[in-house]
Amino acid sequence: MSTTSSANTPAIPTVTLNNGVEIPRLGFGVFQVPDEETTAAVTTALEAGYRSIDTAAIYGNEAGVGRALAASGLPREDLFVTTKLWNADQGYDATLRAFDASLDKLGLEQLDLYLIHWPVPAQDLYLDSWRAVERLAAEGRIRAAGVSNFQPAHLRHLLDHSGLVPAVNQVELHPGLQQAELRAFHAEHGIATEAWSPLAQGAVLDDPAVTAIAARTGRTPAQVVLRWHLQLGNIVIPKSVTPDRIRQNLDVLDFELTDEEMAAVAATDRDLRTGPHPDLFN
Repeated sequence: MSTTSSANTPAIPTVTLNNGVEIPRLGFGVFQVPDEETTAAVTTALEAGYRSIDTAAIYGNEAGVGRALAASGLPREDLFVTTKLWNADQGYDATLRAFDASLDKLGLEQLDLYLIHWPVPAQDLYLDSWRAVERLAAEGRIRAAGVSNFQPAHLRHLLDHSGLVPAVNQVELHPGLQQAELRAFHAEHGIATEAWSPLAQGAVLDDPAVTAIAARTGRTPAQVVLRWHLQLGNIVIPKSVTPDRIRQNLDVLDFELTDEEMAAVAATDRDLRTGPHPDLFN
């Protein structure tokens, strides 16, 4: 796929997933953006140079994303679109129906990445849902299949019962919650790590380690944290509805953190969750 960004921004690097599909390392998320505001936000992001857009059925804004994609005039092969299966729609047949509904709202014929949003262990339907996702992948209706918020135990259960290894696990990950054990599991099994809430909804932006690097490099704290993610190897999907912030979040490709700065940010890990714990969220 093309990694072209706008004229004054370096091309967004990509990572090749375990099935050969390329995903941009830096994308745009629309969590908690109302549908009526989503079209404008995604349009701004596409104009700024983002090519990867991440939504979910539960966000209620797939139609808004679809409107922006249709109006952009960008070739479909230059775009990477992710959405997610909601918990109430888990199960084999329900997953297939939910996928069709999402695709219809997005106005697409094929999805680049489809994720099971949460394992919901008490419901114990994610294996059935994964079988449906396997079918969608085999039929070519999705280019890559993945999960979100899966812990090592959930992933192990999936791997024990399926020949399809998730291409991606999208999890809460930021300097305050670095998920070292999970990232090691991903690396061992060829699963890409994607970070949601990469800035901890702002909770890590006033960490002294982050603000010191920002002052030293002339960057914003958010840019420092996004740069840390990229150098760690994460795929990252910051969200904003503010045009200046949307552009700033993309402007992280022309500087690097030193080993010392990476270590300083790593030292701020503190089990800080902004969302629910996957083992308990049912």
